[in-house]
Amino acid sequence: MASPVQQFEVTPIFPTVAPGAEIPFYAVTNSTVMMFAAVAVSLLFFWYTTRKRSMVPGRWQSVGEMTFEFIANMIRDNVGKEGMKYFPFIFTLFMFVFLGNMMGMLPYSFTFTSHIAVTAGLAVFIFIGVTIIGFSRHGLHFFRMFFPHGAPIATAPILIPIEVISYLSRPFSLSVRLFANMTVGHIMLKVLAGFVVALGVFGVVPFVVVAGITVLEFFIGALQAYVFTILTCIYLNDAINMH
Repeated sequence: MASPVQQFEVTPIFPTVAPGAEIPFYAVTNSTVMMFAAVAVSLLFFWYTTRKRSMVPGRWQSVGEMTFEFIANMIRDNVGKEGMKYFPFIFTLFMFVFLGNMMGMLPYSFTFTSHIAVTAGLAVFIFIGVTIIGFSRHGLHFFRMFFPHGAPIATAPILIPIEVISYLSRPFSLSVRLFANMTVGHIMLKVLAGFVVALGVFGVVPFVVVAGITVLEFFIGALQAYVFTILTCIYLNDAINMH
């Protein structure tokens, strides 16, 4: 691999596309395979942890229940009990992003969350869904969200444009945050790993640094999945409870 960014190249698994040609949307690529792998790992994990359910949970059942409760508490704390009807979507979203980040750390794998097309697709879907929920619950009164309750009328020419721009920038910030963190981290690992190989026996220090950054990248991957999910909860809370 000559370039640190070559690891992000989307390539078809089956060579049905001529070299250099545009990849059609229906082609099975390395990104597609990793997305299906993330879904499969999640399904297998929760099937395994719940296949022998008992009142006194075992080790694996406890892990599965703790994962469910972690997301449930996130929704209750940020949205309230009304938000629990959206638990299946938010839980699925967290597991998809989390496993995408974690599996992307495996050697010779592909990090689909490092592509803006994937993160933007998720972010735009969330933005549209939250907006639909807001209008379906509050009707035209949802526009009151762009002018905080109790604010002086004289501040409307300033506050309303700021609130509208802030609202419309949500999918951009949500997608870029995840995409940028995963991309930069993987590029940095690739560059430093190149020093380890180039320096040979003197590459001990870069190797130690790479090992430390690898651990940090796992932490950042988990943190970014948490941030992506909790921001979704906050946006959902705005749609349900307004200001």
